[in-house]
Amino acid sequence: MSRLEGACIFGQSGGPTSVINASAAGVIQEALKQDCITAVYGAAHGIKGVLEENFFDMSKEDPYELELLKTTPSSALGSVRYKLQNFEEDDTDYKRLLEVFKKYNIRYFFYNGGNDSMDTCNKVSKYMQKVGYECRVMGVPKTIDNDLWGTDHCPGYGSAAKYIATSTMEVYHDARVYDTGMITILEIMGRNAGWLTAASALAAYKGNGPDLIYLPELPFDMDKFLEDTMRIYKENGKVIVAVSEGIKDKDGKYISEYGSDLAKTKDSFGHAQLGGLASTLANIVKEKTGAKVRGIEFSLLQRCAAHVGSLTDVNEAYLAGQTAVQLAVEGKTDYMVAFERAEGKEYKCNIKLINLTDVANTEKKIPREWINEAGNGLNQQFIDYALPLIQGESRPPLEDGLPRFAKLKKVLAKK
Repeated sequence: MSRLEGACIFGQSGGPTSVINASAAGVIQEALKQDCITAVYGAAHGIKGVLEENFFDMSKEDPYELELLKTTPSSALGSVRYKLQNFEEDDTDYKRLLEVFKKYNIRYFFYNGGNDSMDTCNKVSKYMQKVGYECRVMGVPKTIDNDLWGTDHCPGYGSAAKYIATSTMEVYHDARVYDTGMITILEIMGRNAGWLTAASALAAYKGNGPDLIYLPELPFDMDKFLEDTMRIYKENGKVIVAVSEGIKDKDGKYISEYGSDLAKTKDSFGHAQLGGLASTLANIVKEKTGAKVRGIEFSLLQRCAAHVGSLTDVNEAYLAGQTAVQLAVEGKTDYMVAFERAEGKEYKCNIKLINLTDVANTEKKIPREWINEAGNGLNQQFIDYALPLIQGESRPPLEDGLPRFAKLKKVLAKK
């Protein structure tokens, strides 16, 4: 494919992670090196920043601050949950995007996110093709949920899994301080896929983890849960349960809805707002058993814990962004960068490309064979999969004993 000169724009979308900015660093630093890329823009709050012509000139940033993005959590440019309509039904946003792309001669579009973000990326790519505007579009994967189809794993998952496993081990020790009985219920993120909650099995692998783990891949049976919990409580006097926030009963009702109407609230993509499951289950268990019960919700801490990041995760997140730029310059478009695990005992992942059409809005769940027969724990196959992803230490540099995160100037682009 012929050399394509023009500007590039990069956006972040969906829930933040502790390594999404490592991907940003990969895209921005690599794009600034490419002589065919005439300007490098960072969109404020994802696709909305493009639509509103609100984006930054990344060449104005201090190189040291860009380097610090690798260990800075959350979305440095701002994220968004904005759903583009199908352009066949409403092309208003797409016409505006084309107008902005033409005005700034944007010929490269990189979008960093999960399932819904890849849907956005796919729609932008297909529209630009339809109207004949040459623009190379590449998706950069990101999600702590680890549920993007076609890739061995997603940047963001390894660090979140490391935090969950570490925190679970710490809670395990705390819950055993007193000589009285206690049941502890840990609520971990995961709407439809249980990858994050499964990470608590890494703590169990080290002997300091949950006795029971429940994932949204299987229907949740309240009676069986209470039976399992009380059996272990009578045996040991201590129980730790890890549950995915998105577990549902056999009728498809969120268990979190048993205690509140929170799960009936929807975002622009139709996703229910979840939360409060730990307290709901804790109240039910306490009422049924009379035992001392504590519910703990890990909440946002799971996705912003850069202080306990996985170096493997940071390096792969950066590589995903860097490779997206390199391949786009070479002529690739309409793909998401993905990882493919190599055969053999030693962990190694190679880059592969997946068509955006295939990955958009397709969820990857934990294989049933990785869950134990009783449906309340994980087996060695999951441990073998997850352990390599949490290896290595990554921490921000410290100033006065506190982390030093990137401080971007965010100079608005002008035309």
